[in-house]
Amino acid sequence: MMNDQQNNLTLLDAVERYILGQMNPDERFQFENLRKQNSDVDQMVVEHTLFLQKMNRFNEWQKFQKSLNEIHNNLSAQGKINATKPKGGRLLYLYNRYKKTVAIAASIAGITTLLVSGIVGSIAPKAPSSQLEILKKDIKSLAVKSKIQDREIHNLKQNNTLPIPEIPYTNSGTGFLIDGKGYLVTNNHVIEKAQNVAVQNNTGKEFLAKVVYSNPITDIAILKIEDPDFKSLPGSTPYSFTKKTTDLAEPIFTLGFPREEIVYGQGYLSSKTGYNGDTLSCQIDIRADRGNSGSPILNGNGEVIGILNARQKDTEGVAFAVQSRSIFNALDELKSQDKSDSTIKNMKLNTRSSISGLKRPQQTKKIEDYIYMVKVN
Repeated sequence: MMNDQQNNLTLLDAVERYILGQMNPDERFQFENLRKQNSDVDQMVVEHTLFLQKMNRFNEWQKFQKSLNEIHNNLSAQGKINATKPKGGRLLYLYNRYKKTVAIAASIAGITTLLVSGIVGSIAPKAPSSQLEILKKDIKSLAVKSKIQDREIHNLKQNNTLPIPEIPYTNSGTGFLIDGKGYLVTNNHVIEKAQNVAVQNNTGKEFLAKVVYSNPITDIAILKIEDPDFKSLPGSTPYSFTKKTTDLAEPIFTLGFPREEIVYGQGYLSSKTGYNGDTLSCQIDIRADRGNSGSPILNGNGEVIGILNARQKDTEGVAFAVQSRSIFNALDELKSQDKSDSTIKNMKLNTRSSISGLKRPQQTKKIEDYIYMVKVN
């Protein structure tokens, strides 16, 4: 037992030194080889990365709370507001008495977090660099149809024919269901800074949706369809989700919306890591066009192995996908953020494909109802 604990502490120390850039070139090379060979070690680095991100968010919340307190104290000192004695007994009294000390500690934590967050960015999926091109698409050509559909949806909901503000959707990507009740996954860059979100199925029917989870570091977002016209799809998704890495040269395929109709593409896995050796993504040889961001990447057994999110500029067929284990992590984070929603609490990703063994046209036919165009403005 003691040896196991010591080994775990030694490994954790190595992970921290790796993240902090304290390894020499030989140590770093050996550690990266260990990550590639041992999925548990790689997962430890991933989980520690996500932990640091949560710490960063908590620090931001602390700074915001401190700013509110300072504003309140300044307004009170200037006589612009009445500062009544706070309720809450001894606990609040102690907090107020020692909050300066807490603020100093938070500041130190903030400096540490900022340093670490910069290092985290070096091992986590980044916003595509100048050598990569995200696959979000301009959809101004679809704006007229979108406006008409939005008016119809609103009128049906309100049971009237009054004019409503038009929603000119300007960009699009792809998303796919992770649960038949209307939860989809897509890339964060597809919905980033969106004011309105809608999803459109392969028959052209459109539904209003909202963002319930987003992570710019892993480039993952989860949407929820919130539209009375949407009917839940029965059972589990026909495809399954896997945390396993796919073998090199294994055939893969995708379905997405580079056009207003669903489009099929096929290729193979060309590298188990992504751009510049990113271990949270993988490289695939496949045709990828604007609008394909958020498309599922599936192997021949109908298992989702990743989410298409970028292609390399000036290089035909070189594209990248966020590995599917990030979807599992995203769902776990969503559950921890929203414990009141029983649907989210009980949601599980399907881990048994019902289309394994079918020919590709049959697989595609069963999948296409679960693939959506994601439209934003």
